[in-house]
Amino acid sequence: MARTFLYSRVSTNDQTTTNQIQEVQAAGFDIPEYRVMEETVSGSTCASERKGFQKLLERMEQGDVLVVTKLDRLGRNSIDVQSTVKMLETKGIRVHCLALGGADLTSPAGKMVMSVLSSVAEFERDLLIERTQAGLQRAQSQGKALGRPVATSAKEVQALKAEGQSQSQVAQSLGVSLSTVKRLWSKAA
Repeated sequence: MARTFLYSRVSTNDQTTTNQIQEVQAAGFDIPEYRVMEETVSGSTCASERKGFQKLLERMEQGDVLVVTKLDRLGRNSIDVQSTVKMLETKGIRVHCLALGGADLTSPAGKMVMSVLSSVAEFERDLLIERTQAGLQRAQSQGKALGRPVATSAKEVQALKAEGQSQSQVAQSLGVSLSTVKRLWSKAA
């Protein structure tokens, strides 16, 4: 009998997989907790390089079903997504994507839909990167400061150092991290 597994992924530590798990439950799947793999890793990291995904593969067998809420949970790169689904197919594992109406991505129709949608998603991601870069260049040409604000200066650190304060004391006095003080400790004011 086929077992069902869930792969849920978020990109950053301040995100949670709770919504993905709830979506799967709302779709009628009752997947035991020990068959749910939750992972925090960027979608740009190939599935083959994700520790959680690899652990999941070790537990799955021929005839099992892998559920994902959206195609981008498997990856952001269309080639990676397609190769991941193909690899799962060769192992006899079906891939069920909720966002595609429950399509089995290993079926001929599922492969076609997946190919088109993953290409569109990659295109949108590339456009976003392009727009972001254009915005940064425009801001820079207008003289706007980019990046993190400067926490303190070498001059401030050197002045407190000259007073005889330790690196830890300087960090506390300026309200900055010890690593910031260490970086500026030997720089000329």
